[in-house]
Amino acid sequence: MDRIPDRIVAPTAGLQPPESVLKAPEASPSQTSARLMRAPVVIAPWLIIGGLLWAGLFIKPQPVGKTVQPPVLERRDHFYGLAVAEDGRIWIAGSSGKILSVGADGQVERLPTPTQRTLQDIATWGDGKGVAVGNDGVVLHSGDGGRTWVASAEVPRSEVANKLNRVRVGADGIAIATGEMGALLQSKDYGNTWTRMRDEEDVAWNDVAIVDALHIRVVGEFGRILLSDDGGASWTEVEAPVPSSLMSVAFRDADHGVAVGLEGVILTTANGGRDWTPVELDITDHLLDITWDAKAGRWLGTGNLGRWVRANADASQWDTGRLDERDLSWHTRIVPGDGVTWLAGANVGRWNGDRWTPIGN
Repeated sequence: MDRIPDRIVAPTAGLQPPESVLKAPEASPSQTSARLMRAPVVIAPWLIIGGLLWAGLFIKPQPVGKTVQPPVLERRDHFYGLAVAEDGRIWIAGSSGKILSVGADGQVERLPTPTQRTLQDIATWGDGKGVAVGNDGVVLHSGDGGRTWVASAEVPRSEVANKLNRVRVGADGIAIATGEMGALLQSKDYGNTWTRMRDEEDVAWNDVAIVDALHIRVVGEFGRILLSDDGGASWTEVEAPVPSSLMSVAFRDADHGVAVGLEGVILTTANGGRDWTPVELDITDHLLDITWDAKAGRWLGTGNLGRWVRANADASQWDTGRLDERDLSWHTRIVPGDGVTWLAGANVGRWNGDRWTPIGN
């Protein structure tokens, strides 16, 4: 018979197994240490999740430092209109509905406006009242020195296009705006309400000169020129000596005026705009604005590629150049200031006749 091993005990009814069989063997000190070291690893993720939930529910973030604000004059901005305000500050109107005010010290302030439409021009009556016009027929007016601007409610609109290119102001709250689809609009209450001066037609009028209350001169596409000698009640169209679009016109008195346009066109008149004579200056850069500098007794113009033109009072002697050979920016407006000339377009700056100084970025 096989022998039963000594360590195997046959089960006996009613008896409990020996204590050594029920009790697990005791852990060694090294095993206990390893378990204690693993415990934080298991618990740590739950502690982190709990802490984040508590922070999200009960901790409110507090601002640190100042909020970064974009500069009022950015590289991407284009500005199309300029005006000298009554306090000597320069108003500049342009992209994204921006109107900026520039002081003599060069400090730039953004004035609040109610539109994001690009503004093409701005003008002031010199008594705290101003008006600005732009894309999609937007017209703004201010009566408190530009601190607040209000959108004009009554502005005639076309079903085709409504871009307004230019606005000029005259005495007693008169303003005239020109634009696409024959827009020739007039306000007699400082830009609050507007009416058409002519029927809609397929032409862009680019500028208007309000010589006085009766005499108005308008220039536009394809060399078209309009005259009114009765405050806009009736109009006469005169034939221009060039087919190029005329972009700007200005008069220094009832007789003497200058118009400029594309491809370097310069026209002069000495009889109130009834006849125009081309100036041969041998340039082809587009000219976009002309102004009469009464203090200096001269004509000033500007256009593409940093081009400027200049003439004496009777517009018989002209010279030309570039603002800076390193800065061939285009400019749509030129306005004489206090001892300097301001220009706006792809950038904004001051020109003293020798040095061009852009401002901002």
